[in-house]
Amino acid sequence: MAGQVNIIPTFALTPSSERTPTTENYITNFDFLNQYLPDTYEKEFERYGNRTISSFLRMVGAEMPTNSDLIKWAEQGRLHTKYTQVGTAAVAGTGNPTFQVNDVIDPVTANQVVRIGQTVAIVQNGGSGMNKAVVTAVANGAGGAGQFTVACYEAAGLVAAGTGVGNSDVTIFIYGSEFRKGTAGMAGSLEANDFIFSNKPIILKDTYTVSGSDMAQIGWVEITTEDGGTGYLWYLKSEHETRLRFDDYLETAMIEAVPAETGSTAATAVGDGGAAPNGGGSDGIFYVVQQRGNIWDGGNPAVLADFDNVISRLDKQGAIEENVLFVDRQFAFDIDDMLAAQNSYGAGGTSYGLFDNDEEMALNLGFTGFRRGYDFYKSDWKYLNDPTMRGGLPTGAGSGRVNGLLVPAGSTSVYDQVLGRNAKRPFLHVRYRASETEDRRYKTWITGSAGGAATSDVDNMQVNFLSERAVCTLGANNFFIFQE
Repeated sequence: MAGQVNIIPTFALTPSSERTPTTENYITNFDFLNQYLPDTYEKEFERYGNRTISSFLRMVGAEMPTNSDLIKWAEQGRLHTKYTQVGTAAVAGTGNPTFQVNDVIDPVTANQVVRIGQTVAIVQNGGSGMNKAVVTAVANGAGGAGQFTVACYEAAGLVAAGTGVGNSDVTIFIYGSEFRKGTAGMAGSLEANDFIFSNKPIILKDTYTVSGSDMAQIGWVEITTEDGGTGYLWYLKSEHETRLRFDDYLETAMIEAVPAETGSTAATAVGDGGAAPNGGGSDGIFYVVQQRGNIWDGGNPAVLADFDNVISRLDKQGAIEENVLFVDRQFAFDIDDMLAAQNSYGAGGTSYGLFDNDEEMALNLGFTGFRRGYDFYKSDWKYLNDPTMRGGLPTGAGSGRVNGLLVPAGSTSVYDQVLGRNAKRPFLHVRYRASETEDRRYKTWITGSAGGAATSDVDNMQVNFLSERAVCTLGANNFFIFQE
């Protein structure tokens, strides 16, 4: 059977030829406003400009449904392992030193990844030298967790004495293996080191209520329908602003949400009082990046050397080629000044530094994109500038002020536990609760007995809003948050 379209988009609005308020001609449909009427109050002077702050997630993410209380996905771990906290009691010159791995190892088996026959680089953390060696013995499990013995390739043996097995004298990483002729193969194998992450949706609600007596304060909009007909739709200014405010909360909740800690009063108020996933709250973007991502604090990276430290950190993660910087006004100026400083204007000629001698780009101080190892695109983030939200918060350590967020562009591959297979997903995306009979992405409905509603004997009209959603931050190790 050939494919077919099973759902035809419709709008629950019927413009009336006369100005008679009914539920069918009341402007409250989210989809209708987005498609046909984005600016209902064009005649009202906006003393604070466009007051809404939402747009961030629409720029960088996507939305897709979920039918579960819990969203789970798996992210690949690194292919190679380096241990940086390795101690030894061996003295300098020892040809067969034994080492103890003090880094976090497999919590279940107490095993480390080093195996007999592998060749390792042993680097003194104090900078006093380096050895190459082949592993000759490994002790794992109870009583010898994380121990291995090596044979040094250098005749002089270990280059520096250790200070004890519980210390962090050396760093080791595996670079290969070597075996005698006619010997057995490698003993043991390694399991993929995947990380399972999850998040839960939260329910957001709002409402606007107007009494039947105040319904006379309604406004009318004349529209032309797609078939050429004309008619009227009616609105209430405060309801429209309630909807705009709710739209903002749909985004800011995804940015700011935190999970309720077990035993907290919030866990009882909005959850079941226990641990996640039913303990209330959700893992918002800021929370996830602060837990699993990269943090820059102590002021903005305002000089090239600072920004190179950011790049160096990205090199150690996924090395995503394109990244977007969402920044407040001061951070935007700092980036512009940093880039402008790379260009010199002297009697000997003009150099345009980072800009491949593109004069037009270099002389425009409103830089929107540049390349330094990776491609970076800068965007002013209204949420961080708005004085009623993050804008204007105090500065200084511990203030909680966020100056910017670096988001990798594009998508990544994760193992979707619902689909049971790998899937491409945007680094940032929203999952909303939905089924065949209930779509909770954005619900709005009218109750009461006024304005054409007939659901109760209460002399009012109540407009209700609801959404159930969560944000998924994939590959958080590729994100950067810039904070005080």
